[in-house]
Amino acid sequence: MEPSEKKQKPRDQTLEEPNYLRRLIDDRTRVRVRLRTNEEYEGVIEYYDTTFLRLTRDGAPNLFLFKQDIKYVLELNG
Repeated sequence: MEPSEKKQKPRDQTLEEPNYLRRLIDDRTRVRVRLRTNEEYEGVIEYYDTTFLRLTRDGAPNLFLFKQDIKYVLELNG
């Protein structure tokens, strides 16, 4: 096999995170965010940047959550 024919390693990131977060914001999709500490919060993502996102919650203070602390974001139905 020639060097130019070597199989390339898949990328670690798809770079689709901004598109996904923008869709959640535009659609005002309710989400559940689980942190690495297993704390969970529900609300709507209102804003994000490279280091954090803002979660707006009903009847509770808004939260700024650092992305490095997030285990996952789950879309909620209804």
